Amino acid sequence: MTVFEKPQALTEAPLHYCPGCTHGIIHRLVAEAIDELGIRGRTIGVASVGCSVFSYNYFNCDMVQAAHGRAPAVATGVKRSDPNNIVFTYQGDGDLAAIGTAETVHSAGRRENITVIFVNNAIYGMTGGQMAPTTLPGQVTQTSPYGRDVTKVGYPIKVCELLSNVDGAAYLERVAVNNVQNIKKAKKAIKKAFQNQIEGKGFSLIEVVSTCPTNWGMAPDKALNWLEENMLPYYPLGVYKDITAEEEK
Repeated sequence: MTVFEKPQALTEAPLHYCPGCTHGIIHRLVAEAIDELGIRGRTIGVASVGCSVFSYNYFNCDMVQAAHGRAPAVATGVKRSDPNNIVFTYQGDGDLAAIGTAETVHSAGRRENITVIFVNNAIYGMTGGQMAPTTLPGQVTQTSPYGRDVTKVGYPIKVCELLSNVDGAAYLERVAVNNVQNIKKAKKAIKKAFQNQIEGKGFSLIEVVSTCPTNWGMAPDKALNWLEENMLPYYPLGVYKDITAEEEK
């Protein structure tokens, strides 16, 4: 009989996220990976600015709070100060793909041996639902009430596709947590990203396509359907780079 318990890498603090938000699922997957790899005692997480700003309350490991967008830079310092540390960042799209774009790209370019968990819900969540770098063309937000007009504000940033052209990136995969099958794949990808760091393979980023029912103005079940019908066609799931697989060919 399988007994499901709270991962040791999660604290007892109740999550503050909105009903239907998938941050909680992602937190659990990260915590399970840490537990299964036996690395909690030397893991240090870097919290970003956004809805995940309080992740330091939920992960039962050492945590550092970074300024907006600077999590990869902070993680670089933490990792370089003691390479035995296992360091991960937990960031949203407004943090990583907007103000933190340079830090993300250059950390990958330097092949920093860190793990980045990137949550893409196509909107600024914490600040009220403004258009984000990942907002879909035509998507309605607080600052694009008539839909994102690409002729005026440009196209969304596809992070995995962008970083796949950076030589220093070791492992890039886009996953989702909208159903059981995808959750299992997401867990496998997150665990592999940590394993890559343990083995010294370099920069790994897992992009998790997520929902924001509150700012999308939808019930949780409708948000999951909207994600599958709209986000996944624009942000296809899959491995975008894996140097291990390339070396084995």
